[in-house]
Amino acid sequence: MTAPADADGLEAIDLPWYVLPDYQCFGCSPHNQHGLRLRFTHHGDGLRTTFRLGRPYESYPGVVHGGLLGVIADEIMGNLIVLRTGQIPFTTGMRLRYVHPVAVGGDYECVARVRDDSTGTLLHAESDIRTRDGEVVATATASYRTVSLDAARGRVALDEPEVDDLHRALAAATTASASTSAAPVSTRTVAGTTVVAGEPTEITVEDSHARVD
Repeated sequence: MTAPADADGLEAIDLPWYVLPDYQCFGCSPHNQHGLRLRFTHHGDGLRTTFRLGRPYESYPGVVHGGLLGVIADEIMGNLIVLRTGQIPFTTGMRLRYVHPVAVGGDYECVARVRDDSTGTLLHAESDIRTRDGEVVATATASYRTVSLDAARGRVALDEPEVDDLHRALAAATTASASTSAAPVSTRTVAGTTVVAGEPTEITVEDSHARVD
């Protein structure tokens, strides 16, 4: 499923969640007036998104709050798994590594891949956030437990018609993704990255709450 082209002229993916009339995900809903409204395009065997964050997302003057980078990384990795499996991923753990500050008003991209050590219902993904010139500014790895939509119903607020619509959308998205991303999953390579001021700041976020995005 695809939508009109994004800012780079690439065809954006219509996520399965778009069939829900009141979908308000902070990261990827086009209807959330306060959200990031991320759009994704196919990128090899993964996904890519571009973004520019303004002053409402600021931490230190002129610097984007690092937590927002975690949101972006989680969004793209989680949605990649949705498109790959047709299942609902729940984030079980995520690790962020900050390499360079992200500037307010700067143009950035985030690229995600599923790792080849994923097994069964426990899937691992990784993503790089970088400047439009390719300089890596942050990296993330995360683990997701996937469950069927029916099994997830106790954790998400969906009525019966919405479940039926989402079942169809998940099946269609998985079929479309399989035809677009036939290559095997890749492993991470972050070549030529210069780390400033010694070791970069690193945080670990343990997150077991239910999520649908």
